[in-house]
Amino acid sequence: MPGISKKGRQMPASPIRKLVPYAEEAKKKGTQVIHLNIGQPDIKTPKIALDAVRNHNIEVLAYSMTEGSEAYRTKIAAYYEKKDIHVTSNEIIVTTGGSEALSFVMGTIMDADDEIIIPEPFYANYNGFATALGVKVVPIVSKIDDNFALPPISDFEKLITSKTKAILICNPGNPTGYLYSEQEIKQLAELVKKHNLFLIADEVYREFTYDGREHYSILQEDGLEEHAIIVDSVSKRYSMCGARIGCLVSKNKTVVQTALKFAQARLSPPTFAQIASEAALETPQSYFNDVIHEYAERRDILISELQKLPGVRVAIPQGAFYCVVELPVSNSDDFAQWLLEKFEMDGHTVMVAPAAGFYATNGLGTNQIRIAYVLEKPLLIKAVQILGEALKKYSN
Repeated sequence: MPGISKKGRQMPASPIRKLVPYAEEAKKKGTQVIHLNIGQPDIKTPKIALDAVRNHNIEVLAYSMTEGSEAYRTKIAAYYEKKDIHVTSNEIIVTTGGSEALSFVMGTIMDADDEIIIPEPFYANYNGFATALGVKVVPIVSKIDDNFALPPISDFEKLITSKTKAILICNPGNPTGYLYSEQEIKQLAELVKKHNLFLIADEVYREFTYDGREHYSILQEDGLEEHAIIVDSVSKRYSMCGARIGCLVSKNKTVVQTALKFAQARLSPPTFAQIASEAALETPQSYFNDVIHEYAERRDILISELQKLPGVRVAIPQGAFYCVVELPVSNSDDFAQWLLEKFEMDGHTVMVAPAAGFYATNGLGTNQIRIAYVLEKPLLIKAVQILGEALKKYSN
């Protein structure tokens, strides 16, 4: 048979989705699977967004502008203005999800074998985008002992070479839920200016911060105009994962003009999804107040229940809706598969995301999992009870 590309062979499988076949088999056997593995919010999409699609009067579903509709980009700029991020519609490219935005960014600023430094654990698809483009991920370890805070800047400097083009952070973080402080952003800003690098921030969870903390964007930092690139998305903010609408934002004109050429190759972002996303920008603040309150309560209950389990350690998320949990097992991949294949409690089991897939360094995260607290509170409590019983049985 014809051969598969080296790049194709190297593409990593999703640690979130690779266990799906085992979950489907468990469901066929009648076991109810509680999904803690994927960040699909159960919060309802704002009605205003869905109504905008229902009430459209389009007669020809034509291509939109490559960079996204002018009306939508203008409203995105107004949204950022409220967040103390001052950009214009010409500094925004609408993309097919935040994923495409990141792919465009990597293609725009990096060539094959160039290097990008990313604190790990990180969103697993960063590895996939880098592999697809021939870019080398250089991981820098953040630790559960430090709640996954930014590693020391001196550790970053040790990793910078002539091939280094950028530092990438997710703020708040997936899978850790860590929220970078203004001081940490300022430290990174000084570093990228000193070494003439790009600073890329995946800010798709910007709205979700807890305990009175506030998000500080890299585009709020003076002097980063030529260095800063934001990746954003409507997926989590408005519980619109299926819309597949995101954007790339930068004040660096060359970056935007170059990324536009990548966007032209895929023609345009989807029209109906842009209509929904534009309408979603009219969502009242009360919606977010309620959502943030709900997630904060879910977090508190989840953490409280997990801390009751012997041998379990958990980092305290300050944003997003994920946490990394360290288990008293040697191989969380094996444990996660065992949960689906061989364990049930009262007809239920849980599906988790093994954390090794969120690390680029071999051997790290092998006893950790990521939990997404996107389920109602009683279900989270039940899921942790199942996890506790499963750990007892698995260790025996």
